[in-house]
Amino acid sequence: MPIVDRIAALADEITAWRHDLHAHPELQYDVHRTAGFVAEKLRDFGCDEVATGIGRTGVVGIIRGRSHGSNRAIGLRADMDALPIQEVRDLAYRSTVPGRMHACGHDGHTAMLLGAAKYLAETRDFDGTAVMIFQPAEEGGGGGEAMVRDGMMERFGVETVYGLHNIPGLELGRFAIRPGPIMASTDRFTITIEGRGGHAAQPHLAIDSVLVASHIVVALQSVVARSVNPLESGVVSVCALEAGDAFNVLPQQVTMRGTMRALSKTVRATMLERIDAIVTNTAAAYGAIARVDYSGGYPVTENHPAEAEFIADVAAGMVGDSHVERDVAPMMAAEDFSYMLAHRPGAYIFMGNGDSAGLHHPHYDFNDAAIPYGASLWARVIETALPAR
Repeated sequence: MPIVDRIAALADEITAWRHDLHAHPELQYDVHRTAGFVAEKLRDFGCDEVATGIGRTGVVGIIRGRSHGSNRAIGLRADMDALPIQEVRDLAYRSTVPGRMHACGHDGHTAMLLGAAKYLAETRDFDGTAVMIFQPAEEGGGGGEAMVRDGMMERFGVETVYGLHNIPGLELGRFAIRPGPIMASTDRFTITIEGRGGHAAQPHLAIDSVLVASHIVVALQSVVARSVNPLESGVVSVCALEAGDAFNVLPQQVTMRGTMRALSKTVRATMLERIDAIVTNTAAAYGAIARVDYSGGYPVTENHPAEAEFIADVAAGMVGDSHVERDVAPMMAAEDFSYMLAHRPGAYIFMGNGDSAGLHHPHYDFNDAAIPYGASLWARVIETALPAR
């Protein structure tokens, strides 16, 4: 069961779609051109139903198999949005929108799922329904959650759901997955410290909010180092600090922003508790007042064991078992496919992008040579999970 011949023959066409999407990047929910492109292709392919506006700007294509003995429906998901990054490579299909680019490969993900949709609509060699899910706002907007809240799973009878992401550094033609947590939860925090402003030459008459902030930054590193089991994973990072703007003034207020990440609900809860305690009590020790405001992010992306094994087996049937890592180390990045996995069994798999720049890097580009692998995987998932009678 190697790469699908028909999909290999479509590779140039799928690549052209990818280049068009790459040249016209859109952010979060504002993916109107991309969603229109996708919907038009799905209708041209002859999908039985094309639904738009799901989760605000999401698109779902329905393809029913030629056999009619099964009511089962399998969801396959691709993300559509780009990033607010200036592209620096001089590609023939480089971004035409200043300050925006597909720096995470969602253009490739969308094109591959479209390629699988075209193949499945032509052949229909399966018994059941393929639900092709094109999602907006993965990059921080929670588009996966929006589509779920819009009733997508119930409306289309989705039984299980699968997602895929390219990984730079993983060899072309390889896949990687693990049961259980594969990507982290993420929460954003804002810490506001209120001291007492004053002249830098008279620090005894002030409460130095910058000094308090400095101690908090250091103390927060004890959350993972001393409050989390060493055999579990967590990250706390302060990524921005805003204070005064003069050489001789101790500012009244400091604002810090950062992120925390975990691979389990227990660790996540521990980190939230410890951050609150450290911030409040460290500030109090210096006579200042501080508060923490959280902006909840994505939950842990947790693969269901049976579905993870299933898609790993499908990938191994294409590229050989030696090219499928079944216990890859989890990543501390986050993914809003987690919302779909919280509502239906399924799995999220990594696909090799070869020796490319890293994700979210201005030199990144999706590897077009990966297209036949990803599109074939999606086709094989449907044909294997929903065999024709």
